[in-house]
Amino acid sequence: MTKRILVIDDEESLQDLICTCLEDLGGWETQSAQSGHEGLLKVQEYIFDVILLDVSMPEMDGFQFYEQLRANPTTQTIPVILLTAKVLPDERRRFTQMDIAGIITKPFNPTLICEQVAQLMDWSE
Repeated sequence: MTKRILVIDDEESLQDLICTCLEDLGGWETQSAQSGHEGLLKVQEYIFDVILLDVSMPEMDGFQFYEQLRANPTTQTIPVILLTAKVLPDERRRFTQMDIAGIITKPFNPTLICEQVAQLMDWSE
């Protein structure tokens, strides 16, 4: 069965690149959202196997999205992989307290992102 992935990133070009790679190289189905608010609407509409979540976004950052996702009984079990460029010491501490599937740091290698997601999610080929 095809995996369904939600990509939440406020940078449209990066969002498009990630979705294209996941679809073309991974054969997975993707949806995208440009904000945490839009992402919360999508998780009510569709069932996702994993969410790739940008940490630094305006209005609602990745942490706020994560808290709202986990507070909702229908979405609290969706695995989350964080996409982040900055990993400051206080953020690293915060990441360890979160129940996340993993972290992919930006910049990432587009040709390897499917492999990274599959490895973090333990999806064997």
